[in-house]
Amino acid sequence: MKGWPGEPDMEYDVLVADGEAAANAGKPITDVIFDFGNVLIYWNPAAVLIPRYSQETIDRFLDNDVSGFYDANDRMDGGATPEEGIAWMRETHGDKWADILRYYLDNFQDSLVGVVPGARVLINDLKAAGIGVWGLSNWEKELFPIAEKATPILQELDGKVVSGYVKLRKPHKDIYERALKEFGITADGAVFVDDKAMNIVGANAAGIRGVRFKDPVKLRELLIKAGVDIPDVE
Repeated sequence: MKGWPGEPDMEYDVLVADGEAAANAGKPITDVIFDFGNVLIYWNPAAVLIPRYSQETIDRFLDNDVSGFYDANDRMDGGATPEEGIAWMRETHGDKWADILRYYLDNFQDSLVGVVPGARVLINDLKAAGIGVWGLSNWEKELFPIAEKATPILQELDGKVVSGYVKLRKPHKDIYERALKEFGITADGAVFVDDKAMNIVGANAAGIRGVRFKDPVKLRELLIKAGVDIPDVE
């Protein structure tokens, strides 16, 4: 299976307020919480592997059923070190995939392939409108400083909670509650933007409305329709 295991079906670029978040549907938006990978910055693990591995090997490495790549990422995002992640993959999936994981981690910066179009200006527009802008992401503790240095957009947020530091991980409810507490905000005015459906489900469980992100223009239009005073696309 390619991609993250456990993804439910969910429409992209719509405001979702199910479960505990249903009580907050229609309330004014005061804060927007962003995931990082493929929401603010593009993360493409295949880009790291191109200089050393064939497309067939890359495809197999990024198939979780074959290599356990995404399971290893989940472990590291939740607090395991890179060495622990490699050791786990070596034990459960073999030397070949563990060695490729080591190469990937050693060259991780090459997976960060640019800023999502419109993301930087959206953050600035939200700030100008008095909206709080925050970050909540699953990221391994030793790798996150590489991302923050390589992509200054992450430094423009009002605050961040990163899973590897707090040893909590999306989509579990406790990391959303931790973020609300650290940011000093409440769920009723917050919207969480993430590219993974499971993480929107997790946000809803904590009372936070969510958007499964795909299209920057549709996100802007959604926020405007919800009453956020930012410039529209002409």
